[in-house]
Amino acid sequence: MTITANSQLPNRFPQNLESINNHKANNLLATLGAELVYVQDGTGRYLSFYWQKSDLLGFNPEQIVADGNSQEVFAPVDKISYTERLHQVMTNSVPEKFPFWFSCHQNLFELELVMSPIIPPLGTAATTVLVMGRLLQVKANNQEINVSITTPTQIDLASRSQQHQRLVNKITRNIRRTLDLDAIWQQTVDSLGKALRLERCIICPYQPSSSKVRVIAEYHQPDRVSMLGLEIDVTKEQAFAQALSTLEPIIMEVPGYDLCPQQKILVVATCYQDQANGLIAINLRDECYPLTNSEIELAKEVADQLGTAIAHATLYKELEAARQKAEEASRLKSEFLANVSHEIRTPLNGMIGFLKLILEGMADDAEERNQFLSEAHQLSLHLLNIINDILDIAKIEAGKMELVCAPVKLEELFSDVDNFMRPQAEVKNLSFRMQLPPTSDEIVVEGNYQRLLQVMLNIVGNAIKFTHEGGITVTADVVLKKGKFQEQQFPGMVRVRIADTGIGVSLDQQDKLFQLFSQVDGSRTRQYGGTGLGLAISQKLVETMGGEVHFYSLGEGLGSTVTFTVPLYQQPVMLSSSDSSSSID
Repeated sequence: MTITANSQLPNRFPQNLESINNHKANNLLATLGAELVYVQDGTGRYLSFYWQKSDLLGFNPEQIVADGNSQEVFAPVDKISYTERLHQVMTNSVPEKFPFWFSCHQNLFELELVMSPIIPPLGTAATTVLVMGRLLQVKANNQEINVSITTPTQIDLASRSQQHQRLVNKITRNIRRTLDLDAIWQQTVDSLGKALRLERCIICPYQPSSSKVRVIAEYHQPDRVSMLGLEIDVTKEQAFAQALSTLEPIIMEVPGYDLCPQQKILVVATCYQDQANGLIAINLRDECYPLTNSEIELAKEVADQLGTAIAHATLYKELEAARQKAEEASRLKSEFLANVSHEIRTPLNGMIGFLKLILEGMADDAEERNQFLSEAHQLSLHLLNIINDILDIAKIEAGKMELVCAPVKLEELFSDVDNFMRPQAEVKNLSFRMQLPPTSDEIVVEGNYQRLLQVMLNIVGNAIKFTHEGGITVTADVVLKKGKFQEQQFPGMVRVRIADTGIGVSLDQQDKLFQLFSQVDGSRTRQYGGTGLGLAISQKLVETMGGEVHFYSLGEGLGSTVTFTVPLYQQPVMLSSSDSSSSID
C-alpha cells in the first residue's frame, strides 16, 4: 500500500509577508483565532501585528508596523533576552513557550507567548518568526489594570526556584575553587548578572570602621554607565544601612538613585559569624515578578556563602602577607648579621694588627708606637659605637628603652655637635653650617641630652658620609603650637633640619630607611660602612622623647633632608625677622 501525503500547505500566509499591505496582513492574522499575533524578522522588526485588546489598551497596531522604530512603541522590557530567544528559535527551528513583559506608552504588559519559526524552503535558514500570545496582566503608571490578570502558576514558581537554586550551587562551587578575593567578587556578579539577565549587580566590601563602601566588582548591561570604583556613603542610603543593621535582604524602591532610577533594588549584606563584610546590590528590572519568600531566602544563602568565602580569602591573604613579612624579616636579619659581622671584624682585625706590631717590636720609635696605639684606640671606639647600636636595638625591640628627660639647652647641644662633626666635614672639603633660630633668650628643650646628641651625631654623620661635594646645613626653628606628651603639656616644638647635597635616595626606597634590619642598598654598606641602624635608632629615640623624624629626598643624586622634633621646655622670646639669627660657620 502506498500513501501519498499532500505537500501543499493551506495558502494562509503569502510567501513574502513584506509584499502585502498592513491592513490585509492584520486581517489575515486575526483569522488564526489567537488574542495576540505578530510576525518579526531577525532584528525584531514587526512585519505584521494584530491584538484583540489594542483598542481597549489605547494603541494602533498599524502604527507599530508602519513605524520604523516600532520596538520603541511596543518593546520587550528585556530586549537582550528577547532577542536571544528570537535567534534561538530561528536557529533551532523549534517553537518555544514563555512569559514575557512588554512596555508600551509607559504601560507594562505581561504576555504568555508561543514563538514559532516560519519554515523557509529547504536549504535556507529561517529569517522570520510567528508569535501568538495572550495577555496575563497590565501595569499602568505602577497601578494594576484589571485586564485578564493571571498570577504565576505553581509550576512557574517551582521552575524559577529550581533555576535560582542551580545558580546558588554554581556560585558556591565557583567561589570555593579560589582564595583570590578579586576573582570571588567578579565571578559572583557575573554569575548573577548573566543568569538572571540583570541590568546591574554590584559588590562592595565593608569595614565596620568606615561609613563608606566602594564598588569593587560590577556586572552591567552595555547601555549602562559603569559604577566601578564609586564610593557610596551607607549612612545616606537607607537600603544599604538597613541591610547592614539587620543582616537580612532588603527590597526597596529608590526613586532617582543612580543604581536603578525609579526601580527597586535588592540589597543583602554578606556576613561571617554575624559580622557584615560586604554588600550585594541588584537592580530588580523584573519588578513585575515579585520575589517569593523562597527566592529571598536563596539571596540570603548566596550572601552567606559569599561572606564565608570572603572571610576565608581575607584570612588566607593576611596569613600569606604575614608569612612573606616573616620571610622578609628573616632575610633582612641574615643580611644585617652579615653586615654587622663584617663591621665588627674590621675594627677588631685593625686593633689586633696594630697591637701585634707593638708587641713584636715592629715600631721604629716611640712616636710610631704611639701612632699605632692611637689607631687601635680609634678602632676600639668605632667598635664600641657598633656594639652600642646593637644593644640599643635589642632594648628597643624588647621594649626596655627607658629615658630620663630633663631640660636641655639647644645651643650647648649644637656646640657639641659642631665640635664633633666639623673636623670630619673639613677632611672631605665639605662646607658645614649650623644655625639657631633668632631669640632673645636661650632655647631649652625637654629631652635626654646624651640621646639627643646621639641622634644628631647619627644623622649628621650619615650626611657627611654620603656627601662627596657641597656641604651640610643644620638649622632649627621654633613651632609655637601647644602639645601634650605623656600627660605633660608643652608650649611648642623645636624642629631640627639636617640638609645635605649628597647622593640622595630614590623615592621608592625611602620607606626602608626607618625599618629595622633594612637598608636601602646592601652593596652601599660595604662601600660606605656602617650597620644601617642609625636612622631606625634615631627615630625610636626621638619618638620616646615625644617627637617625630621625617626624611625627604627628591631622588638619587639630589641630596636629602632629615628633620626631627623635640618638645620645648619653655617658650622663648622670638626676635623679629629683621634681626639676624645665631649661626656657627
